[in-house]
Amino acid sequence: MSNAVNNGVWSGTWVAERLGVELVGDDTLTGMLGLALRRNPKRAHLLVSHVLGKHVPQSPTVVHGHGLALGHRVRALLGADAADAVVLGYAETATGLGHSVADGLGGAPYLHSTRRPVAGVATAGGFEESHSHATSHLLLPEDPALLVGDGPLVLVDDEFSTGNTVLNTVRDLHARYPRRRYVVVALVDMRSAADAGRLEDFAREIGARVDLVAAASGTVRLPEGVLEKGQALVASHEAESAAEGRTSAAGTSGPVAQFPAPLEGVAVTHPHHVRVDLGWPQGLPDGGRHGFTQAHREALDAALPGMGARLAEAIPEGASRVLVLGFEELMYAPLRLARELEHLVPAEVRYSTTTRSPVLAVDDPGYAIRSRIVFPAHDDPADGPGERYAYNVAGAGFDAVVAVVDSVADTAALHAPDGLLATLAAHIPHVVLAVVPSYVPAPLYVPDLPEESPMLPEPLRGPAFSSYPPEEVGWLLQDLSDVTLEAPTEEREEAIQSGGAHYAESLPVEYQPSDQYQRLFHAALETSAARIAQAVGVVTETVIAERSPRPVLVSLARAGTPVGVLMRRWARYRHGLDLPHYAVSIVRGRGIDANALRWLAAHHDPRDVVFVDGWTGKGAITRELAAAIEEFEAAGGAAGFDPEIAVLADPGSCVRTYGTREDFLIPSACLNSTVSGLISRTVLRADLVGPDDFHGAKFYRELAGADVSVAFLDAVAARFDEVADAVAGAVKELLAADRTPTWEGWAAVERISEEYGIHDVNLVKPGVGETTRVLLRRVPWKILARAGAGADLDHVRLLAEQRGVPVEEVGELPYTCVGLIHPQYTRGATGADGRAVSV
Repeated sequence: MSNAVNNGVWSGTWVAERLGVELVGDDTLTGMLGLALRRNPKRAHLLVSHVLGKHVPQSPTVVHGHGLALGHRVRALLGADAADAVVLGYAETATGLGHSVADGLGGAPYLHSTRRPVAGVATAGGFEESHSHATSHLLLPEDPALLVGDGPLVLVDDEFSTGNTVLNTVRDLHARYPRRRYVVVALVDMRSAADAGRLEDFAREIGARVDLVAAASGTVRLPEGVLEKGQALVASHEAESAAEGRTSAAGTSGPVAQFPAPLEGVAVTHPHHVRVDLGWPQGLPDGGRHGFTQAHREALDAALPGMGARLAEAIPEGASRVLVLGFEELMYAPLRLARELEHLVPAEVRYSTTTRSPVLAVDDPGYAIRSRIVFPAHDDPADGPGERYAYNVAGAGFDAVVAVVDSVADTAALHAPDGLLATLAAHIPHVVLAVVPSYVPAPLYVPDLPEESPMLPEPLRGPAFSSYPPEEVGWLLQDLSDVTLEAPTEEREEAIQSGGAHYAESLPVEYQPSDQYQRLFHAALETSAARIAQAVGVVTETVIAERSPRPVLVSLARAGTPVGVLMRRWARYRHGLDLPHYAVSIVRGRGIDANALRWLAAHHDPRDVVFVDGWTGKGAITRELAAAIEEFEAAGGAAGFDPEIAVLADPGSCVRTYGTREDFLIPSACLNSTVSGLISRTVLRADLVGPDDFHGAKFYRELAGADVSVAFLDAVAARFDEVADAVAGAVKELLAADRTPTWEGWAAVERISEEYGIHDVNLVKPGVGETTRVLLRRVPWKILARAGAGADLDHVRLLAEQRGVPVEEVGELPYTCVGLIHPQYTRGATGADGRAVSV
């Protein structure tokens, strides 16, 4: 078989001459399609696309480019509505095309139908493809909300012929998830004149707009009796092939190819192939079977250069023609890998995929399927064992082939003597295997709740509550913004120390730092952003590696919340995960909000919940949380919550899960609400918070002009690329290290409390973060600074000067600094700015 595509001869002439089938259309149509015959009792002929990447090896740039171009046209058609569009592709042939259309549409969420049931994943819909040899399509989105909403639904198939498949789909989905608009997308529109009006009639029937976008259009004219004639022609040629002892026009028999010496660093796992570890990002879906979001797309784009380079190393020097062969519904990942490889190797790279569709092969330039190889199914399909096929691969002059399968299909049958790899090796001298992890959604958690469990409200979200985008965090709090809760710092301190009030029953007046301090904050952020980004990466990777592959982040409001948002952003950046994130209240001496725990247990598996905080001081909140979880379970609450906190910084050595144990400035400790989504500290007061209520907090909308909450997050997230390698190295060391908490911070606090005559560890605030909060919220007595501490304490020194608080340097201190609150509070003393201080 010639390396050229049929030597310029239209690959439909063979069928047209023998059966009288006529393809009516312009040169664009005949350039995109050829004709073949197949074993199918419903339709004998097959339109074979040259640009789909299924039956005919094609440049991956051409294949992806056709999908992108269609996506661009849909985006132009929809205008502003494109931002709300969801794309649905059809298995198996259009899974990659639909994904490419979603790319061109601007990164729309994508889902494709599947013929592979997945245990534990609920079906959100299904439909029948009447002319196909395998008709049942399932819709298995991980997030059922993907198909809910009024935005346009874009349905993508390789061809639009009778319209039955699309109408079946829309009818099923519209009954479940009605919407105003649908767009049908196909490479070719091949409807007959009789079928052309059905779409408009159907649109009127359901009361929705239905548009059609296609790259080319035409019709197929079928003479009377063509089905019977086609079936007879297929049977005749297959009998001839069987008599000659071969299963394809080019043959599948022949000597097993001899391989060159194995490449350094590439494992030889079978006499017929070498295996390459792609380094596929953990948690990144292998395709759109369960949904593919913009975050997944960004994670794939970031990982492709490295994965392409690993494949390029496995291609033998001197190879001039390379095929990347995908696997049935797994079309998009191999396509993107092939496109990456196309830029990295001097060889001509082509892309196609295996299929379950049986098609007759005829080695004739006027026929679209010149050869086929046959091998047993190797993914334990639901419809049982059977044959699978790869077309136009044998005899096509390929020097190397990269077979890309998902891990479900990496079975003994794949590696068997008659399996795909051995069959490829009979025709191509170098076979490479790359396995993409099969993505399986976490099983739906169904809580075991008491029958009379009171209903709790849904989380509060921005912009109605907080300046964070709604997807960044849900606040399991009640909004007390209209309640006056603030009291002067001096009055609060006196009431708290006298025992007349708890610190959580009121709020300090939000201290707004001076312009000088604001400048210091921004300068500190510029110098520490990369340091924070690395700590974010380390703690997030540790959580995913040790706690849960799909954790539910629950930050302790409010200091933990910016850290929780950053961890969520890292998980999206590195793994394509959209992790749930909530903020809850925990109050020293009163415990965690039990109603928030009830809500979490009703919506998530408690074993996946990871509590997040900014830093540890002496470990008081760590102990508080452990005691609160124990009390919650003892009272009959859901079991399974892990009380160990994950923190950005653990200078007190109080936890095992941390980003660093260095004590340095985390800017989110500095600006109160204006760096924490404009949310106050949490409030727990009996007259405001009932037994079935969440704890409360205020949203300071009036401070929006000074808000830097999102700017802080963006500044840190912008450094993720810069620190990615350092994070990987640090996590590897950390996971192998002994991280048993030593509680040395607690010991230091007890010693300082006694040495300075305070005799109350709650009035000793260790670490840069806690010291900063003392200077902003409480009435400090003095600051202890470790001798030699440098720029990390610039902001502390400035705040102390403004408050008239002395800074005392000490030699042996496990923290960079410690803030002290003297128990003997006196009203008369004031600092340099007129604020009262303790003596």
